[in-house]
Amino acid sequence: MRHRIIVLGAGYAGAVAAGRLARRLDPADVAVTVVNAGPDFVERVRLHQLATGQDLTPRPLREMFAGTGVEVRIATVTGVDVDARTVTVADADGSGVDELGYDTLVYALGSGWNPGDVPGVAEHAAEIASRPGALRLRDRLARLAAGQPVVVVGGGLTGLEAATEIAEARPELDVALAVRGGLGDTLSPKGRAHLRKVLAGLDIAVYEHTAVTGVAAGRVTTADGGTVPAAVTVWTAGFAVHPIARTTALALADSGQIVVDATMRSVSHPDVYAVGDAAWAIGPGGKPLRMSCASGVPTAWQAADTIAARLTGGKLPNTPLRYVNQCISLGRREGLIQYVTADDRARSAVLTGRLAAGYKELVCRGAAWGVANPLLGLPTRRRRVTRRAAHPDTTAGPVVDTRA
Repeated sequence: MRHRIIVLGAGYAGAVAAGRLARRLDPADVAVTVVNAGPDFVERVRLHQLATGQDLTPRPLREMFAGTGVEVRIATVTGVDVDARTVTVADADGSGVDELGYDTLVYALGSGWNPGDVPGVAEHAAEIASRPGALRLRDRLARLAAGQPVVVVGGGLTGLEAATEIAEARPELDVALAVRGGLGDTLSPKGRAHLRKVLAGLDIAVYEHTAVTGVAAGRVTTADGGTVPAAVTVWTAGFAVHPIARTTALALADSGQIVVDATMRSVSHPDVYAVGDAAWAIGPGGKPLRMSCASGVPTAWQAADTIAARLTGGKLPNTPLRYVNQCISLGRREGLIQYVTADDRARSAVLTGRLAAGYKELVCRGAAWGVANPLLGLPTRRRRVTRRAAHPDTTAGPVVDTRA
């Protein structure tokens, strides 16, 4: 029987992991199945563009993986039994519920919108953490007349990109940004200065050191008892991982992420790997990797190469998981590239303006291209599974750096 690998989720991390496994392992020995709730790969880093009326290129998963040997199952994951090594899924077409057995599981269900416990957020706020959410926001924004207020809550990268994209696409609206701390307080002085310049040029009102304590139809309430008018409130203040991991026997962090070692392998169940936002992985400086595409793709590489090495008796990868920069789009004509240390602290150097916007666009296109072309980009070196390495508890040879 072939070794069965199931990849749960086909976001950036899951899709990249599946494609890399297809490059590394001989399909005569290994069956790779991707389970995803929707039929298309979603460019999550572009959902703020979708929300403002721009159209994104459709990327059907079955077309992406055609000819790779990867099977695509369009279904919702309803249960994971890590002791029985089974996954329960409900097919999207309503045809029924099925139980899939696996030998190795790659958990990449990622994260989604987190309304938190702030009153009114779930009922009244919009989100752009999912394609359906971005499309709902798109409809709401399209119905707004000139002069109506839009408030984006959250000063992270998602909030900055959403606020600037909306203000650029709809300059007749009154766009505001509410941040709990200072504007761009994780950026360098040069980065903060450029950010303020761009937001001022787009006439975005900024409420700094402002905690939003309630959302209602037509307004948000702040911790000091004030109110800010909001015909539409966009909530970007945090993300939460998929809840299904909490129903399993996997070792989890307080965040609900799966605790993994340096190879993305679960510390409690050696036949399970977690990648992307689903993984509690420790990076440089002993700090957990942040939820982002910048973390998701390298963890997918690490997991796929580790699985291939363990199954074929090869050498385990030892590619450092580190950061280089933070890429922020500020509309279609402006951007900010903040260079960072390996553990994600801002350096003094930045890239700004149209050049930065072009750089960010290349990064987004490159990430999508890598997902959509799973057998291209790296040499295909499909190896046969060895009998010695077929058991998931088997370790491979010495750890080496394998970046290819």
